[in-house]
Amino acid sequence: MIECVPNFSDGRDPAVGAALRAAITAVAGVKLLGWHSDPDHNRAVATFAGEPLATVEAARAAILCATERIDLRRHAGVHPRLGATDVCPFVPLVEGDLPACVRAAHELGERVGREFALPVYFYGAAALVPERVALPEVRRGGFEGLREALERDPARRPDAGPARLHPSAGAIAIGAREFLVAFNVNLASRDLALAKAIARAVREKDGGLPGVRALGLALEQQGCVQVSVNLCAPRRTGLRAVFALVERLAREAGVAVRSSELVGLAPRFALDAEIAREVRLPSFDARRDVLEDALEA
Repeated sequence: MIECVPNFSDGRDPAVGAALRAAITAVAGVKLLGWHSDPDHNRAVATFAGEPLATVEAARAAILCATERIDLRRHAGVHPRLGATDVCPFVPLVEGDLPACVRAAHELGERVGREFALPVYFYGAAALVPERVALPEVRRGGFEGLREALERDPARRPDAGPARLHPSAGAIAIGAREFLVAFNVNLASRDLALAKAIARAVREKDGGLPGVRALGLALEQQGCVQVSVNLCAPRRTGLRAVFALVERLAREAGVAVRSSELVGLAPRFALDAEIAREVRLPSFDARRDVLEDALEA
């Protein structure tokens, strides 16, 4: 079995979410393990698992549904996005299965590029060129910026599909990677400059914690700001270290942490009940939040 964690550019329309979940679960041999949506990000994240062929088929069905239902020309949200299905990574559940995930990514990318007229960028372990290993580089400029870049920059041509954006569904990044933990810390403040400064201090590329990416975002509906974090190497840098640094930097600025949030599921080595208490995750449930527990359930 392998895992797939597609991110869709809609977190506000319940009908779209229901249609996406139905598309995934209609494929035999696939289990939907988790669903997370957020109206400020205007984004939804599905987590499902199955044998590689079934998982590719479920991902294809979900991408088709998103392409038909999500129009990025009318999209607004604080999270960067490239397409209606923004990113679709495959993740090995067993050590040594990353090559199977790379094969799944390439098969899916060739199919959706050909069948749905979507420009496809392969990233992570599935990248065909070194410049596309890191997802932020692939997503640079977002939907609007990529439209212009495709017209003038040969280096931004996709790996599969047409060399032009789908008019409403944009493009898609499809990849293979090891476990990643997506984790948000909400601050009791509306100071976006503070959230961005903390994100810079936390993320690796600006001298912060190893394997960490972070953004400072404003959540209008929640009336606060957020430090949105991806732990790309959770065995090196865990949730405790990230939360402790964010909390300390906020406290030094006179701001308290309001709450934390897990997006998707985390592997057992990265999250348990004790860690959840320390990083202030509300109503922790291992069967919902921990990958292995969800699979066993």
